Amino acid sequence: MNILGIESSCDETSAAVIADGVLRSNIISSQFIHRYYGGIVPELASRAHQKLIVPVVDQALAVAGISRADIAAVAVTSGPGLIGALLVGVNFAKALAYGLNIPIIGVNHLEAHIYSNFIREPDGGVPQSLGYPFLCLIVSGGHTQLVLVHEPLNHELLGSTVDDAAGEAFDKVGKMLGLGFPGGPVIDRLAATGDPEYVKFPRSFLDDSGFDFSFSGIKTSMLYWLRDRKLLGHSNDITKPVIEPKMLADLCASFQKSVVDVLTNKMLLAVKRFGVRDIAIAGGVSANSELRRRMAELAAANGLRLSIPKFDYCTDNAAMIAQLGWMKLEHGIHSSIELDAEASLAL
Repeated sequence: MNILGIESSCDETSAAVIADGVLRSNIISSQFIHRYYGGIVPELASRAHQKLIVPVVDQALAVAGISRADIAAVAVTSGPGLIGALLVGVNFAKALAYGLNIPIIGVNHLEAHIYSNFIREPDGGVPQSLGYPFLCLIVSGGHTQLVLVHEPLNHELLGSTVDDAAGEAFDKVGKMLGLGFPGGPVIDRLAATGDPEYVKFPRSFLDDSGFDFSFSGIKTSMLYWLRDRKLLGHSNDITKPVIEPKMLADLCASFQKSVVDVLTNKMLLAVKRFGVRDIAIAGGVSANSELRRRMAELAAANGLRLSIPKFDYCTDNAAMIAQLGWMKLEHGIHSSIELDAEASLAL
């Protein structure tokens, strides 16, 4: 059973094939033009998807060694995301499914991130076993959510961000520090040689008994710290600060530690509340080396099993869309051909 997955929720055009539960291809075309604008430009993203979706899908099929006639179903991201970008993927998937007379499966992008931890590779590589129930921390540029997964396809949202997502805070701070877009990977790299105790940025844990997140305060503290030291450039132009390398590394390490402290604290709180023995992280920020290290420490100290996706499956990708599509089809779940894109689709 060959499942074609299509992802176009933001600025990656991706297609993947899963055959009988094993990943056979995963093609990702990233859009680098947004770096010149300091963030994603929705109209440019949509136009790029229109140009790329056909060759990306054709390449995914070729690498998997199948033709369109061999596809049993099409899984596509229907939300959340940029509405124009989503519509490109959804409408292509609907046309393909209709033309081939096969099922279409609408996939929630956030839910797919959870199941990126289950992707099996053809070389025998299998993900670390996750037992149900387990906790999954979804951390990306647009979302920070803590989810309790009771059983396959059965989730309970415990908490989410009340303002900036963790990845969004990384990118905004990266811009303040003159690191370009996206700032998260650069902050992670520079933090490796920095002092995480250089600045004591605040940690917002909100209600100590709850699972919601807040990262705007940490971001604003960085802004004020730089402004007070006249490191923001002329007229508070945060795009061109002048910071010497050692201080820059220390600031990156201090900021990164403050964000990771909040994420790991909430995970530990949930572990104690629900008594689970398995935990996972997913989403673009799950590629962050400090978050991976600290989650591994948390798991070791509390006798937990930790699952983290391979780097290829942390950021937006169609492999996770195909994976969830395959699981849904196994449970007899598919969508109407009238499936529509939903920019604010909830988990």
